[in-house]
Amino acid sequence: MTISIDPAINTYLAGAWAPVADERDDPGLQVSGKLPAGLRGAFLRTGPNPAFPPRNGRYHFFDGDGMVHAVYLDGEGGASYKNRWVRSAGLEAERRAGEALYSSLVAYEMPDPEKVGDAGFMKNTGNTALVRHAGRLFALMEAARPTELTLGLETVGEWDFGCGFAGSMTAHPKVDPVTGEMLFFGYSPIAPYLRYHVVNAAGQLVNSVDIDLPAPVMMHDFVVTDRHAVFFDLPAIFDVERMFAGGDALSFEPERGARIGVLARDGSSTNVRWFEIDVCYVFHFLNAWETDGRIVVIGCRADTLGVAFADDNRVGAEDNVGMLYRWTIDLDSGAVHEEQLDDRRGDFPQIDPRRAAQRNQYGYVGLMRKPESGPTWFGGVAKYDLDSGTVQTHDYGAAAESGEVVFAPDPDGTAEDDGWLCTIVQEAGASALVVLDAHDLDEVARVHIPRRVPHGFHALWVAAD
Repeated sequence: MTISIDPAINTYLAGAWAPVADERDDPGLQVSGKLPAGLRGAFLRTGPNPAFPPRNGRYHFFDGDGMVHAVYLDGEGGASYKNRWVRSAGLEAERRAGEALYSSLVAYEMPDPEKVGDAGFMKNTGNTALVRHAGRLFALMEAARPTELTLGLETVGEWDFGCGFAGSMTAHPKVDPVTGEMLFFGYSPIAPYLRYHVVNAAGQLVNSVDIDLPAPVMMHDFVVTDRHAVFFDLPAIFDVERMFAGGDALSFEPERGARIGVLARDGSSTNVRWFEIDVCYVFHFLNAWETDGRIVVIGCRADTLGVAFADDNRVGAEDNVGMLYRWTIDLDSGAVHEEQLDDRRGDFPQIDPRRAAQRNQYGYVGLMRKPESGPTWFGGVAKYDLDSGTVQTHDYGAAAESGEVVFAPDPDGTAEDDGWLCTIVQEAGASALVVLDAHDLDEVARVHIPRRVPHGFHALWVAAD
């Protein structure tokens, strides 16, 4: 299938974001430097890659069909590349029709039910994030069920946890490395607006809780500690009637205020505690933990919502990108202390996944940079020592743009930062998997990919064992 998409439709169809039109398998990749022997597994990254020209010429980068790019490392210096579309029911209906059947979020229209059949009124793209749990790999988009993939990137299909689960799943579930549980939520523009779920280590859905909210909000991420789930109720408000009337489905309404909800991980909606905070928006959190009756939450905070459902949305505006913040919630007094940790603008924070829901010393954040053309995206990465307050940075080069870094632990390491940071970097139309030493952020290897890998969203490291 080879489809040409006009890049003039939208800046997120041009330059470093321009979609690719084929699926490839490339063994024996060229490597600069030396790949560590402990780096054995797969770097996976999903993102929007529309298979057909947008319907009615309208496009938002949340619309694109999910495409997963994989770089497999054998631990002996060898590497290979593969990419595959997430074969959603919606995409398969479009492939049969030979055209896009689903409209853009910027100008939503119901699809023709005779053409999409049982694929539903919204395409489950799987274009946002990836998670591995209980032996299964899932591609995620937050308005639908997870889509199971094989490690070879073949689509298995939507997963219902073996119990008929029909709700939505956030793109940012949390896997507790101690208990093996996966915790997630789903939001909806139609009541109930928020629902929290717990999946046990065997992959079985064991608890679901409806959480009362005064309005439907876009809640992209949350955090958990060893005892609590923590939700940020921020004023990014959905309006379904306005969406069906052709208007913006989402608006930022600061007059509604902002608050944090704390729920026992195995609790019910009756024991949610709410704490008022300054109005803000947070797309992504670094981590959370508890100490001495306090919950510490760290994330990338912006003063306002950094995205709109419009043709050229606000993601390209650098001043709408977050900065690293810390919220300390005193469970006894009810007070919340808010503290800015840095004035660099960045997002997509990462930690050693073995420290999730526990106190961590180190965090890694993609640093935003405005390129010569196109929207703002990452140009470097910062390593934060949360104990000392010191920051190290790595810049990929003045003409380079990168994606999200993921932390790949050294299987023989003992320290929290024993491991490597991996990300896909684009420069001059070429792409490579760049590997940094997580201690000092020095580049140790670069795997050259024989095709340009478009920018996307979130990545995942899957160790070979």
